[in-house]
Amino acid sequence: MAEEQTELEERIIVKDQHTKEIDLVNRDPKRINEDVVKVDFEDVIAEPVGTYSFDGVWKTSYTTFTISKYWCYRLLSAILGIPLAVVWGFLFALISFCHIWAVVPCIKSYLIEIQCVSRIYSLCIHTFCDPLFEALSKICSNIRVALRKEM
Repeated sequence: MAEEQTELEERIIVKDQHTKEIDLVNRDPKRINEDVVKVDFEDVIAEPVGTYSFDGVWKTSYTTFTISKYWCYRLLSAILGIPLAVVWGFLFALISFCHIWAVVPCIKSYLIEIQCVSRIYSLCIHTFCDPLFEALSKICSNIRVALRKEM
């Protein structure tokens, strides 16, 4: 009974990954656009002290900027949001597919093959280079260097 309950919970968890509720209030929970897209009226248009337009122009400019930015974004996201979501979903699915079915198997295959090559290389080094360097070390072992300070 407990095993059936656990299996049912696992199926529910797997299903919830694709049908989970999304947060309509906090739409950037991982804060990937925190410092990039925050552009307000004050970030773009500013009047220095002593150079002011009419108050009505300033208020109207603020309202026009804010509303046009808001509705332009909404219109663009309504028109292009779903097609771009399809494109990005397809692209990331393609990248995942290539990584899972091509990149990782190629790397694993390379590591298996290089292991065989490294053993052969190691044997060659130990067979040919070790005796050579041992002989050179015995030849050079009797060399003495003395430093003298001459005045």
